[in-house]
Amino acid sequence: MNERVSSRLDMAELRKLLESTSVPRSAGLYRGHGKRALDLVLVIVSLVPALLILLPLMGLIALDGRAPIYTQKRIGKNGRLFRMVKLRTMVADADQILDAYLARNPEARAEWEETQKLKSDPRITLFGKILRKSSLDELPQLLNVLLGHMSIVGPRPMMVGQESIYPGRAYYEMRPGITGYWQISERNETSFPQRAEYDTAYYKDLSFGTDVKVILGTLRVVVSGTGY
Repeated sequence: MNERVSSRLDMAELRKLLESTSVPRSAGLYRGHGKRALDLVLVIVSLVPALLILLPLMGLIALDGRAPIYTQKRIGKNGRLFRMVKLRTMVADADQILDAYLARNPEARAEWEETQKLKSDPRITLFGKILRKSSLDELPQLLNVLLGHMSIVGPRPMMVGQESIYPGRAYYEMRPGITGYWQISERNETSFPQRAEYDTAYYKDLSFGTDVKVILGTLRVVVSGTGY
């Protein structure tokens, strides 16, 4: 990224900043065709190794008698909805458990409203914590990339219902990514609205070289296990 993301902008300031930023229309060979071609090549090359990892993981996840694959609606390019695929990392009735937990824990609610994530999430299984820390739960999203819902590199897929607290515009110009600027940054220290700064910066920087750097950076993040 060209600029370090601010950690102190409030929602109104951030929205004003991003709305005043001119976001260029997609142009150029790589933006128009090369990025999609790279996605397909990477999916095809990684297909066999990914299956060799996924199949035993799915078997372990299914030991509790529930499906190992989880899908959830996410917002894609131009605001279109799609079903994102992940390895299941949560217990049954996760939404109800989250609501009850936030209701009795004001500090957790404040954390959730700020980041849309919890460092100590009661919904995550023990094995799910390992999958999230290693980012292996994201592997099935190669199918989303193959189907054209996502890209290897792009903005973090936004959940339905988060649009009202997301101040940026660049997100809607791109396919969401398995990895991206936010994922290889100090992601655990940023608020949800500040993700828009990463997305805008990536859209401006988007190129073959940028994507290669992000992919290499992702390997470092996976090895260090910074996810949760």
